[in-house]
Amino acid sequence: MYLGCIADDLTGATDVALMLQNAGMRTIQSIGVPAGFEPGDADVVVVALKSRTAPAADAAAQSLAALAWLRRRGAGQILFKYCSTFDSTDAGNIGPVADALLDAMGVPFTVACPAFPTNKRTVYLGHLFVGEQLLSDSPMRDHPLTPMRDANLVRVLGRQTKRTVGLVALPTVRQGAAAMKEAFEKLRGSGYGYAIVDAVSDQDLLALGAACAELPLLTGGSGIAMGLPANFGVRRGGEAAIPAVGGHAAVLSGSCSAQSNAQVAQWVKTRPSFRIDPLQLADGMDLATAALAWAEPLLAAGPVLAFATAEPDAVRKAQARLGAQRAGELVEQCLAQVARGLVERGVRRLVVAGGETSGAVVNALGVRALRIGPQIDPGVPWTQTVETPVGEPRLALALKSGNFGTIDFFDKALGMQQ
Repeated sequence: MYLGCIADDLTGATDVALMLQNAGMRTIQSIGVPAGFEPGDADVVVVALKSRTAPAADAAAQSLAALAWLRRRGAGQILFKYCSTFDSTDAGNIGPVADALLDAMGVPFTVACPAFPTNKRTVYLGHLFVGEQLLSDSPMRDHPLTPMRDANLVRVLGRQTKRTVGLVALPTVRQGAAAMKEAFEKLRGSGYGYAIVDAVSDQDLLALGAACAELPLLTGGSGIAMGLPANFGVRRGGEAAIPAVGGHAAVLSGSCSAQSNAQVAQWVKTRPSFRIDPLQLADGMDLATAALAWAEPLLAAGPVLAFATAEPDAVRKAQARLGAQRAGELVEQCLAQVARGLVERGVRRLVVAGGETSGAVVNALGVRALRIGPQIDPGVPWTQTVETPVGEPRLALALKSGNFGTIDFFDKALGMQQ
């Protein structure tokens, strides 16, 4: 195994797995730390955790368990993958997890670069931009779990780590890999533990990949993986096909991001949909059973949507009454039950929006590993289950980060898997 990836949520894992698969690396995605599963001839195993919003100590423990599994199987380099919007709070979890990995590996220094220019996430002078907006001015400032109100990544990471955070700015990046390596050595020699690295184009990320060839640990968004396969001499073809699975289709959306709101709004104009309200769940309403009873007679005619996606005002109202964690848990549990019930009713193609929702769904379905298939939109592929409990059907899953995908993503995805 050339590379081992530790991702802090499920859709982020799928995102980086797609990046590596398209670059020609044989890639398997594991749901959680693998148990009783061996990677075979995979060049990369991406371990998908549910650690982004877990308590920092739990997130570090999960990540160290994944690290141990990957290193026992010979992973030559480790990538800690987090969101391209650096989703975290002052308490973590990016800094605490990265610190734990550095300590466990006995490594003094690494880089941090969440840039993903294809999806309009760029880093300039250490500041993270979403399109033309600073992160702190984007809809991420109102994220229900990890509101991002500071775009300066040197400051953001500096509040989360016991190490000192420096910057490798764009003028150095544009001088190429050798100049970046020299900058890394200077920072490390001066006692810095991290370097935030600017990147505003794919070429910057390719150069960064080359500069990181000798670093045992990297941290970043999926974009940082773009330049890694060349370091291992991988030159195989890219995108892989997956066989059709047939059966019914459905969409589940738990994300409350601005993009998921737009995608749900586009769907409900013309297609059947069922809304799940966390306040009704808290009052004891069995919305999972209601949603399944509603969906069952419709499935033969075409795909349906069950969603808890809501605008920021509705999210704040639910969180004010229930708390952010409780509101999220109620929605995840309900959508997981709906997913299980839909599969029992013949659904074999499932689109899921939201990292936390995707994690809850695959756990409910007993999915243990995924084969990466063709790209739907940047950062989002179709996948197919590899490891499922005996007797369970093979499924096609599209697991979407809340912020990713075009406004017609749901229709586009399902149109690829007829």
